[in-house]
Amino acid sequence: MIITGKYPNLRMRRSRKEEWSRRLVRENTLSGSDFVLPIFLTDGKNKKQEIKLMKGVYRYSVDNLSVIIDRAIKNKIPMVALFPNTKIKLKDKSGSEALNENNLVSKAIVKIKKKYNNKIGIMCDVALDPYTTHGHDGILEKNEILNDKTIEILIKQSLMQAQMGCDVIAPSDMMDGRIGEIRKELDKNGYENIQLLSYAVKYSSSFYGPFRDAVGSKKALQGNKKTYQMDYSNLNEALREVSMDIKEGADMVMVKPGLPYLDIIKAVKDNFKIPVLAYQVSGEYSLISSAINNKILNKEAIYESLLSFKRAGANAIISYYADYLDKILK
Repeated sequence: MIITGKYPNLRMRRSRKEEWSRRLVRENTLSGSDFVLPIFLTDGKNKKQEIKLMKGVYRYSVDNLSVIIDRAIKNKIPMVALFPNTKIKLKDKSGSEALNENNLVSKAIVKIKKKYNNKIGIMCDVALDPYTTHGHDGILEKNEILNDKTIEILIKQSLMQAQMGCDVIAPSDMMDGRIGEIRKELDKNGYENIQLLSYAVKYSSSFYGPFRDAVGSKKALQGNKKTYQMDYSNLNEALREVSMDIKEGADMVMVKPGLPYLDIIKAVKDNFKIPVLAYQVSGEYSLISSAINNKILNKEAIYESLLSFKRAGANAIISYYADYLDKILK
C-alpha cells in the first residue's frame, strides 16, 4: 500500500542524485580566470628556492620566471602578483630600495612584459615592508608610522612601477588617503589607464607570518602593525575604508585575509558592487597544506576553501594554490 500525503512534495535531493544534475544547478564554479598567482622574487640566477614555512611555494630569480609564468598562462590565470625578497644590505629605514629602477620588482616587470607582452597581467605591491630595516609598511619615527611622509614615497613607488610596465598598482600599506594621491599622480603623468587595486580591508592578522618570512621582513619587524592595519573585531569600519577608497579612485578592492573574513567579503560586495578580490594568505595556505600532508584533511579541502570565496562574492582569489590549478580543478 502506498501512503500519500506523509512525505514532502518537494524533494531537494532529486537534483543532487546524479553528478550531471549537480553540475546543472551548481551556483558557483571555479576556473583559472578566478585566480591571481603570487610570485616571490629573489636575487641571483637560475634560482628556485622553496620557502621553509610554505611547502610547495618558491622564490624565483628573475631569469627563471618563465618556469612559473608559462604554467600560469597554460592554466588561464589572468594576472600574477610580484613580491620581492630584498637583500638585507639593500634595506634602510626609509625603504629607499623601493624606488630603485633596477630593484627586483622592476626587473621582473620588464622581463615579463618583454617575453609575454600582454598575455598576462602584472600586479605590483605598493608598500615599504620588503625594503625597510624595521619591517613596517611605512616611515617609522619615534615608534610611530608617519602617514603623510609614507604616502610621499608610495606615490613615487607607484609611478615608477607604472613606468616599468605594471598593469595593476596595489597599495597594501593601509595609509589613509594614499589611493587618491596615487591616482592623481598616475593620471598627471599619462597613466590614467593603470588600474588601482586597493588593499582597502587589510586586517592586523596573525595569518601573515609565513609571507613575512618569504619576503624577509619577519625577523626585522619591530612591534606590530595594529596602528595602521585594521582591528579584526570590526566590520563597519571595513565598509568605511572601502567607501573612502572608491571615492579616491580605486578600481578594485581587496579583503585580506580570506577564510576568517568571508562575512567581510560578502558585506563589501553587497554594499558596493565593486570588483572584490580575496587573499587566501600564507597562514591559511600553510594550515590547509599541513593538514593535508598529515592526512587530517583530503585534497578536496583546497577546492572547498577556494570555492567559499566565490560564494561569498569575491570576483577573484589571490592564492598560492593558483600554481596547482591543473590538479585542483580536476
